[in-house]
Amino acid sequence: MKRIYMDYSATTPVKQEVLDAMMPYFTENFGNASSIHGFGQEAKRALESARATIAATMGTTPETLYFTAGGSESDNWALKGVMRANKAKGNHLITTTIEHHGILHTCNALEKEGFEVTYLEVDDKGLISLEALEAAITEKTVMISIMFINNEIGTMQDVKSIGEIARKHKVIFHTDAVQAYGNVKIDVDTFNIDLMSVSSHKIYGPKGVGALYIRKGIKIQNIIEGGAQERNRRAGTENVVGIVGFAKAAELAEAQLDEHIKRLSGLRDRLAKGIIENIDYSRYNGHPTQRHPGNVSVCFEFIEGEGLLLMLNAKGIAGSSGSACTSGSLDPSHVLLAIGLPHEIAHGSLRLSMGDFTTEEDVDYAIESLKEVVHKLRMMSPLYDRVAGGK
Repeated sequence: MKRIYMDYSATTPVKQEVLDAMMPYFTENFGNASSIHGFGQEAKRALESARATIAATMGTTPETLYFTAGGSESDNWALKGVMRANKAKGNHLITTTIEHHGILHTCNALEKEGFEVTYLEVDDKGLISLEALEAAITEKTVMISIMFINNEIGTMQDVKSIGEIARKHKVIFHTDAVQAYGNVKIDVDTFNIDLMSVSSHKIYGPKGVGALYIRKGIKIQNIIEGGAQERNRRAGTENVVGIVGFAKAAELAEAQLDEHIKRLSGLRDRLAKGIIENIDYSRYNGHPTQRHPGNVSVCFEFIEGEGLLLMLNAKGIAGSSGSACTSGSLDPSHVLLAIGLPHEIAHGSLRLSMGDFTTEEDVDYAIESLKEVVHKLRMMSPLYDRVAGGK
């Protein structure tokens, strides 16, 4: 049976070059980067070299980059750290209704501490209104946090304009760039970004490693206390082996970015066209062009996403009904509801996300498999038979 992975937005395989770079730091150069002896200093040099490599891919300098255990920690640190540190200025934060739960749940926690949060609505393509964003800013607004690319529907926000609005009003701008980093060109100065969260395992690096970019001069509290690691910002022995892998993955992503975008965009458009043209009562979610190069999000009327995923899995195709964090939930995606889809359509959602190992043959097999699976599921649906005449 074929095995086709189309869930790259959930996680990616570690590339061989990344694994090769990591291997010596498991068994040979295994020192603690905080130790002053030779073993520790070897690890320290590797750590700082990795920091410089990753920082360069963002258009920044090493001293602005801090390593974390992943995107969710980076999101938590950015929001909690900035809001708590700037209480004297205000207590208001602006975000959107379609953020990753790493942001939304952090906002919920901040609200319990007495902070105020404005959740901006989006249009049917998943874009915010820049006018609504600017209108939401008050004298108490400390921070704007809006994701670069949505993890479910793939829509890419106008991050540069958001940053310009934040800069104009002297408001701190954070973006969750976990889906964007390594998939689109990012320069933190060009986009007026003050803080940015990224993650290794979305770009063919190891899991359990992320980073937070913090522009010089940003006032932020620590959320993990203990040792003096990460220049006294984030306690805990650095995951040197993971960070080395992250840096190698970032280096490869940067070197291959133009070709990566071109190739994935072609596969994405081929898959989306094949689905929409061959399967009736289907809908392409998100912005048609302003989106992640490898994301295809669709909804099929008259079926349930859970059955769709199970039958695709039986054909060897790995997909998702939305974000990996909510794949075990039977509730409709908050993102799909936010773009105006009714519950019954949102329940029939599918996200297929492609990456560096996806081929045209994989895409064509997915289209043919979807035609068969959707047809079988609809033949079991009395609603489809009644509404669509079973055609």
